[in-house]
Amino acid sequence: MSLSIIVPMLNEEAGIGATLSALHELGAEIIAVDGGSSDKSLEIARTQADQVVQAPRGRARQMNAGAALAQGDILLFLHADTTLPPAANPLIAQAIASGADWGRFDVQISGESFWFPVIAAFMNLRSRLTGIATGDQAIFVKRSIFEQIGGFPDLPLMEDIVLSQRLKQVSRPACLRTKVSTAGRRWEKHGVLRTVLTMWWLRLRFFLGADAQKLAVEYGYAPVAK
Repeated sequence: MSLSIIVPMLNEEAGIGATLSALHELGAEIIAVDGGSSDKSLEIARTQADQVVQAPRGRARQMNAGAALAQGDILLFLHADTTLPPAANPLIAQAIASGADWGRFDVQISGESFWFPVIAAFMNLRSRLTGIATGDQAIFVKRSIFEQIGGFPDLPLMEDIVLSQRLKQVSRPACLRTKVSTAGRRWEKHGVLRTVLTMWWLRLRFFLGADAQKLAVEYGYAPVAK
């Protein structure tokens, strides 16, 4: 089994070097996909990744672009502010060998807030109960299955939710209890309670049929050209 790790990035010069460098020991192909950074993200990534490419801005578009170039049998999609555990590769291999088509890790949130362990625990429990994974949990999937379902939907927000829904129609995920670590920066920037309530509200509206583009703009993303 070969693993390709796809990292979408946009103006991540402060941390992308460390994120990519930490992946070197995993024995995986590393692909960084830039969505139009105006800082030194591209320059830094070129020193650390096996492939660095540019794609239209938007995590879904960037991750699909990286997946199209990947050589691995298994694709793992990693946020630029998330760190995998050292044993990620064998853990994924074991899950796949046990019959899983896709899966995700539990998550812990790094930062100062005492709420972060509580938020992470609820994220992991909700994911385990519903079979829905978020991008923070480092989703991995067989390349053949990813291609079968058409990859990520072309959405500026909730692309991980829709991907999980499509993958659930194939099989339930492997929910690995080993944790990835993701930065709590968006919670710290906007306030923990406010961010949690905003995310719940946006997700509810999305499930009720609200337009993902409008929700993304409300969340703070600049409009993405079609």
